[in-house]
Amino acid sequence: MPRKQHGRQYDLLVLGATGYTGKFVAEHVTTHLPTDLKWAIAGRSESKLQAVMDECHKLNADRAPPKLELANIDDEAELNALISKAFVVITTVGPYCKYGDKVFKACADAGTHYLDCTGEFPWVARMINKYEKTAQKSGAIMFPQSGLESVPADICTWAMARFLRSKLDASTSDVVLSIHKLNAAPSGGTLASALGIFDHFSLQEMRESSKPYASSPVPHHEKPRPSTSILQAFLGVRNVPNLGLQTTSISSTIDIPIVERTWGLLSQIPSRRDQFYGPKFNWASYYKPRNWLHGILLHWGLALGSLIIATLPPVRALLKKFVYKPGEGTGKDALAKEEVEIRGVATPDTATPSGKQAYCRAWFHGSIYYLTAVFMAQGALTILEDDLELDGGVYTPACLGQGYVDRLHNAGFKMEVKMLPN
Repeated sequence: MPRKQHGRQYDLLVLGATGYTGKFVAEHVTTHLPTDLKWAIAGRSESKLQAVMDECHKLNADRAPPKLELANIDDEAELNALISKAFVVITTVGPYCKYGDKVFKACADAGTHYLDCTGEFPWVARMINKYEKTAQKSGAIMFPQSGLESVPADICTWAMARFLRSKLDASTSDVVLSIHKLNAAPSGGTLASALGIFDHFSLQEMRESSKPYASSPVPHHEKPRPSTSILQAFLGVRNVPNLGLQTTSISSTIDIPIVERTWGLLSQIPSRRDQFYGPKFNWASYYKPRNWLHGILLHWGLALGSLIIATLPPVRALLKKFVYKPGEGTGKDALAKEEVEIRGVATPDTATPSGKQAYCRAWFHGSIYYLTAVFMAQGALTILEDDLELDGGVYTPACLGQGYVDRLHNAGFKMEVKMLPN
């Protein structure tokens, strides 16, 4: 498929290519994106960049090698000059609340399209507030949280809503997703972000960015969040029809601002209004435990652990000494054993209950950090090749559309949607 003509030196710039996730991005670009792609890898160390380039050559000697660019994100003029060379930037330089502002701003200023893999939702909310108007003026289309946080949740929801619209001509009311299976360990970058977020955001800012539809461009006038019983809130476990036993999921807090922003964006973007989920849309996400006891323990472990980390800085400092450092992560021998599976159900909004639900199953076998690289690299390719009919602004992965979903399927992230019988 032909790529857009843009007049920039590079189709794609991978910033942070020597880091743990950045290396996976370079690997996937090398092995899966067009061989004539004009791209560059950027980082602070020339020797480390050269090692990444050498590895890329071993993986695929037939493709154009990346150019090497030294990047000092603390030098505003140097960073702006680098960002202006690229049509699309993928940045894996985190924690984003510490290192991400300048890159986000530079892309918004330069009209350079942008993807990252942060899960730091308060930071994303801050970037929207500070730089969306700038992106709208420059034409930059920006896709934060385009990694494992929060692509699966967003596109599974989008796919089920489209399915209900096509099969029943109905909008969507309640959606429930379940992390049915997750066999993986966090990298040093993820752990640094999780432990460091409370050093950069007040509890008040965390609460504000967590409010229902806080990141949506329009308010939700119906019931803004699913209700829960006192017992479910205390124990954390519940039975969800067609999904089984569920408990509290740490990813729910990260994913819900993106999914709710998608809801609002689809109602506003002229080219996407026929994909709007509907006025009664509600979304929830859980984790599938082994049994009730396991679910209760997970719920209380997350609650108490989050409270301790949020309120006790010495504990955060101590934990940082015992976890992977940024740039480190699971060794290659263990990566092949990793996997993730998402399941979900969506209920149509009909005048009378239909008894039908859309059912989604999505899965990937292999490193979840490689999967994050797939999400970003294929997102970049979608921007390069598809007419997205998006003006400048801050968007969500689902706004990349069916072409993006198809590319992910071909790259190994499988997703199927069907109608459950009455």
